[in-house]
Amino acid sequence: MKLDVINLDGKKLESIDLPKSTFGGEVRKDIMHRVVLWQLAKRRAGTASTLTRAEIARTGAKWGRQKGSGNARHGSRRSNIFVGGGRAFGPKPRSFATSLPKQIRAMGLASALASKAADKKLVILDEAKSSSPKTKDMATKLSKLSLQNALFIVDSNDKNFELATRNLPHVKVLPTEGANVYDILRADMLVVTKTAVPMLEARVTRS
Repeated sequence: MKLDVINLDGKKLESIDLPKSTFGGEVRKDIMHRVVLWQLAKRRAGTASTLTRAEIARTGAKWGRQKGSGNARHGSRRSNIFVGGGRAFGPKPRSFATSLPKQIRAMGLASALASKAADKKLVILDEAKSSSPKTKDMATKLSKLSLQNALFIVDSNDKNFELATRNLPHVKVLPTEGANVYDILRADMLVVTKTAVPMLEARVTRS
């Protein structure tokens, strides 16, 4: 699979062959779905917590007469049936993370990359570097390239490029080690630097 390599000015520099194992494989929606659910579950805080009747600071003394009141014979105001009482079966802090084999994660990443290539939503950039840290200048360049909503996967961090893109609402920059299925699928366009291509291939095949 051949693709042109361009710079931020939109100029074509060369063409490169993309590895089929990384960008030309089968698009497995079922695998991508599993990986996305695994990612989202892993990021959940799991800090929701409610008080049970044993943890409520209310009296445990019997608050009414046993007979004659016409009401039920309650023994505590901490009961979950009263306003201000404890919560029955409420949430407690826990981890929502699940396990997922490395091979499945690698397959999901390869499928996400292949889906962008198949949809012609993949751009190969010579380097993610900028001479200026100004967001306005970067926004103009990306607009000309139709990359207003894009995920950049870069091989190295350039300070000016990071500063110029971080305030753009639909532009995200990740190192190759941070490339993930969820962010790839969320972005309209996927931009990969030329040097990052073999690094992504190594991530997909090493598992």
